Amino acid sequence: MLKSLKIENFRCFQSFELLDLGQINLLVGTNNSGKTSILEAIQLLTSPSILEPLWERMIARGEYIQGEETNAPREPNTRRELDIRHLFYGNEIDIGSEFSISGIRDKNGEDISNAEYIEVSIKEATPKFVVVSPKEKIPKNSQDVSPFLKVKQSMNKYSIELPLSYQWGLESPRYYNYMNRKKSLDMTTQFIPLSSLTNAKMIELFDEIVLNPEESSVVDALKIIEPSIERIAVKKNAFFVKTNNNNHQGGTPLGTMGDGVGRMLGIVLAIVNAKNGILLVDEIDTGLHFSIMSDMWKLVWETAKKLNVQVFATTHSSDCWTSLDAIASRENPSQEGITIHRIEKDKSRSIVFSEEEVAIAAEQGLEVR
Repeated sequence: MLKSLKIENFRCFQSFELLDLGQINLLVGTNNSGKTSILEAIQLLTSPSILEPLWERMIARGEYIQGEETNAPREPNTRRELDIRHLFYGNEIDIGSEFSISGIRDKNGEDISNAEYIEVSIKEATPKFVVVSPKEKIPKNSQDVSPFLKVKQSMNKYSIELPLSYQWGLESPRYYNYMNRKKSLDMTTQFIPLSSLTNAKMIELFDEIVLNPEESSVVDALKIIEPSIERIAVKKNAFFVKTNNNNHQGGTPLGTMGDGVGRMLGIVLAIVNAKNGILLVDEIDTGLHFSIMSDMWKLVWETAKKLNVQVFATTHSSDCWTSLDAIASRENPSQEGITIHRIEKDKSRSIVFSEEEVAIAAEQGLEVR
């Protein structure tokens, strides 16, 4: 598990740290406080590809620029380029601009006093993103000379150079043959965005666990919202469920059962596919009624412990964090249990609430957001 995280010059953070991380870490805070950016930083830190995980989300946010026209087959008339300025603090870049993400991981998941640590930092494993140029000074409006984005990593002794266009944009990562990195970390990272996983992604994850013991966890999760569900299957690129009160041949399309069922399906598919790794969930309570929050957290907590998954989630809902009280009050407080981190603008560290403090806050009706 990650024990700490440090972010420098990334997104809205000039310098920021998360300390005392546990198995489940809930990030709370006001809008635009940087909660989602922290999830993105963790994904960049632990994913095997460079920037590719952020591609779809940056495009969806409009963080792109139109590239030059192309006549390549099956390509749009103009290629979109990531506007990488938005990844740097202050949304500005120049030659020498850089951001870095680092952390310390407890490799064996042991007690902190006996843990074996690996340092994930610029000098060890984590990439350092630097805008550089083959020349000392580059005319920004020139189409003849372009800067490039260099990803440095010393533990594996390599660096990747990604050419930027004359607009300082980065073409889609799929155009580059990235090498896998951080194999020594031996972890899988799953990210569930605010908009939830796509149907295609959920089918991909379901195919990984079908006919395996983890498949039963999927049905158990859906029963939290709809107790009548007995089975789930994929047919014609869509999910169908069989219920004990519906004899319709072929089952019922999952999409007819509401957004909550789909959200819960995405959460459980992601967590069982993140075994020995990390699950990141943006606004985990999206589409879920407050009455099932405790059951949802119980499922996440028990699955995370069973499969050795570290969970990072964000929320705006007080119902979401107070429902953790039911879990925290049953567990012996520990350094690797449940924590809430309040993220505040212009603060260099999060404000950490331990399991005991979560329970006290919930009991007394205190606001931690």
